[in-house]
Amino acid sequence: MIKRETLKTEQENENTVAIDQFSILEVLKTINDEDQTISSAVRESLPEIEKVVHYAKTALVGGGRVFYIGAGTSGRLGVLDASECPPTYSAPSDWFIGIIAGGDKALRNSIEGAEDKQDSAIEDLRKFDITSNDLVIGISCSGAAKYVISALDYAKGEGSKTAYLITNPVPFLTTDVDVVISVDTGPEIITGSTRMKAGTATKMVLNMISTATMVSMGKVYGNLMVDLMAVNEKLVDRGTRIIQKITGLDYVSSEEALIRANKSVKTAIVMIKKDCELNDAEEKLRNADGSLRKVIDA
Repeated sequence: MIKRETLKTEQENENTVAIDQFSILEVLKTINDEDQTISSAVRESLPEIEKVVHYAKTALVGGGRVFYIGAGTSGRLGVLDASECPPTYSAPSDWFIGIIAGGDKALRNSIEGAEDKQDSAIEDLRKFDITSNDLVIGISCSGAAKYVISALDYAKGEGSKTAYLITNPVPFLTTDVDVVISVDTGPEIITGSTRMKAGTATKMVLNMISTATMVSMGKVYGNLMVDLMAVNEKLVDRGTRIIQKITGLDYVSSEEALIRANKSVKTAIVMIKKDCELNDAEEKLRNADGSLRKVIDA
């Protein structure tokens, strides 16, 4: 085991040792300068992120799920990314599942010590009947959360694929996983405050995992969110404009088609492109595993 003080996220940042004497504008510029290093750090981990995306797609296609599990900021970011997949891609609510140490209360309040409760991680995962079809991604910036290590060990024991996302070159605590995503974000602006650069990197990586997985599963057409359900005024307008762009219809006709398709953008497009009724359009999509491109190109 390495010493905590050797973790980069625990070391002092030489660019901010006098930050308490900076003007507000200087503080903001310094934060912005440090944040600009994150994208490059994430790029170095693309091969490992790609592996995790392949695991995620395999899990979902095989009837499994993708779990994000972490403590504190890491756990909150996992819950955030998982919660945004259903409205963005009309994905089932159990495709991406976020779990945070301390439960939902920890989303709004810091629950100190939750990250050290190893048994809680097992209890939290056991509720979901983890199987070999699932992928469990443990998130810990320093790699020091025993809760996350316990979760990964339990998932591995159940036959699940496992990934470990950290923001240090090496984690404080190691464990046997299929993939380690190590994003070296360096010393924080405020020493040890991993809600900053490390948190930003974590958000970026999770966005990449979920987005690339959904793209690979046909949840978009071009760069358009064709799988969205128009459940509010904003999405009705967006869905109408997507239909308009892909089919060439005017706005009013596109909106009418969306309503006829029970507010399913993808179904409306198939009805128009294939000149068919709702049931036929839905069947065509089912036969194409939900891929609009496969239906249109057929």
